[in-house]
Order: sequence, then C-alpha cells, then structure tokens
Amino acid sequence: MSGVGPEARPALARGFRLQWEAAQSAHVLLYPEGMVKLNGSAGEILKRCDGERTLAQIVGELEAAFAMSGLESDVAAFVQLAIRNRWLEMR
Repeated sequence: MSGVGPEARPALARGFRLQWEAAQSAHVLLYPEGMVKLNGSAGEILKRCDGERTLAQIVGELEAAFAMSGLESDVAAFVQLAIRNRWLEMR
C-alpha cells in the first residue's frame, strides 16, 4: 500500500457527504459546489472510510465481501486519488 500506510484511517473530509442516490442507481458524494457520481467500487470503498477503520481493515472487508484477494494496491490508489481530490482526510 504505497503512499498510504495500512494503519491509516481515512474519513470523508469536512463538507462532503456520501449517500445512495436511487435515481442514479449509485452512491454519490455531495459537497456544497456539487456532486460526484461514484462507480460501484468507489462507493464501496468510501462507505467504509469512517475514520475508525484502518486501510488494512477496509481492504480486508472488501476482499471478504467480494470473495477476492489482492485488492490492496487498487484500494490504496483510490484512497490516494480521493485525498488529492480532497474527498478524504486521514484521522
């Protein structure tokens, strides 16, 4: 998990809210200036970013939920992107 360590605790940044939008059939990230429609993977990752779970725990939950392994690098890459976009912060 390069860049973001396994013990990092990502959380939605202030001003952002994640919710399921039935009309879009997707999770969306709401903020004062607008909305970002998320793909399924992004929604699954972000809904686990609560500031309590570590990145390693998030990866473990996703691997168990989807019966997959080796998701560490993909999850870490998305978390890094979300940090750059200021959607997430570390707690």
